[in-house]
Amino acid sequence: MHRPLIAVLMASALLSLNARAADLIQLYQQALSNDAQYASARASLAAGQERVPQGRALLMPTIGLSGSNLRNHEDFVPSGDGGTGSDGTLTSSVAAKIPSHTNTYTLTLTQPLFRWANWQQYEQSKLAQATAEAQFAQAQQDLITRVAQAYFNVLTAEDDLASTRAQKVATTEQLASAKRNFEVGTQTITDTHEAQAAYDLVVAQEFAAVNDLDNKRAALQTIIGAVPPALAPIRAGVILTAPAPTAVEPWVASAEQQNYSVTAAQLALESARRDIQINRAGHYPTVDLIANAGHTYDTSSGRINSNAIGVQWNIPLFSGFAVTSKVRESIALEDKARNDLESARRTASQNARQAYLGVTSGLAQVKALEAAEISSKSALESNQLGYQVGVRINIDVLNAQKQLYATQKDLSKARYDTIMNGLLLKSAAGTLKETDLDPVNALLNR
Repeated sequence: MHRPLIAVLMASALLSLNARAADLIQLYQQALSNDAQYASARASLAAGQERVPQGRALLMPTIGLSGSNLRNHEDFVPSGDGGTGSDGTLTSSVAAKIPSHTNTYTLTLTQPLFRWANWQQYEQSKLAQATAEAQFAQAQQDLITRVAQAYFNVLTAEDDLASTRAQKVATTEQLASAKRNFEVGTQTITDTHEAQAAYDLVVAQEFAAVNDLDNKRAALQTIIGAVPPALAPIRAGVILTAPAPTAVEPWVASAEQQNYSVTAAQLALESARRDIQINRAGHYPTVDLIANAGHTYDTSSGRINSNAIGVQWNIPLFSGFAVTSKVRESIALEDKARNDLESARRTASQNARQAYLGVTSGLAQVKALEAAEISSKSALESNQLGYQVGVRINIDVLNAQKQLYATQKDLSKARYDTIMNGLLLKSAAGTLKETDLDPVNALLNR
């Protein structure tokens, strides 16, 4: 009478657990708010966006106001009148204290007319802002791949633990069967020892699998900033598709041009070229427009108002060869930036090729492992039947079980690796976006 009720309650509990399972999109949204690396990149972007206003300020006028307000008290003694006593005090009857008050302020405007270094720094500030934007875009892509990798690492660890525990159950049953057969005299003690050894091994593997799952969940917690909930697993029998385009050359070409690391290296090279111009400007003259308005009030001389406007120029003649040395240094740094750009292109190209091969070989591996899983199940059933009729021994069944569970673990990992390589391929090509997580999320059993 109570069994149907218990079955309903267990089914309801399982459904509620599945309903609370978080999918990839949900964890990614959580990482957007809590991941420390992404928050750091966002702050760096905000700082980089201030470079252009700072560079523009070098070309704009500067206005300053300075002044002073002084009150003086002076002792005045006319020449030839009186003198000083033995204690140094004035003895003249005409000595007097004369106060004075001076108030001065000056308003000055300076407008650069020709400062080559300032113009180059302004152009360089645009490059700095573009570099910050490229680095932030790379951080966005990295967050997508980090969340997905951590998510599938947890699923892989869960699959390994589930497979190990299933193998433990099967090994326990096989051990019990070997003990019963030994007691009735149909099998030798060797079968029991083999089953016991297999059971002890799988118990040790279970401890390792539990520890690995805890580590993977801790890694995911570092990204999302909270204890990860139950994760939606991948649906059974999913069909993975090949990347589009199906040839590797378009992916490599995109990586060499659009990869954000390549973009940042290109901007660094252009910035290094601007540095050469900035340092060469140490040989160039500077011209500024100067305008000021002044006011002076003095109790002794009255009020004086002054206005002036003109041009101020400066021509550097000799600086101890410092400018020449800085130019040589910036030329060497430009050469370094050029080689860094080439290295970034080669790295992006290599990453795109590796990810593409990972997807294509992964698809083939998944297909082969799916066939191997079917064969392993058939082999296990045959060995179990042969064991029951006495044509197979205990170790044959144990080996068949081990092969089946190993194949299932390899199959699940191959699926996860293929999906991840698809995301890494788009990241290497510089085209990975948040919307690329939607088709991956559709593969999950939500």
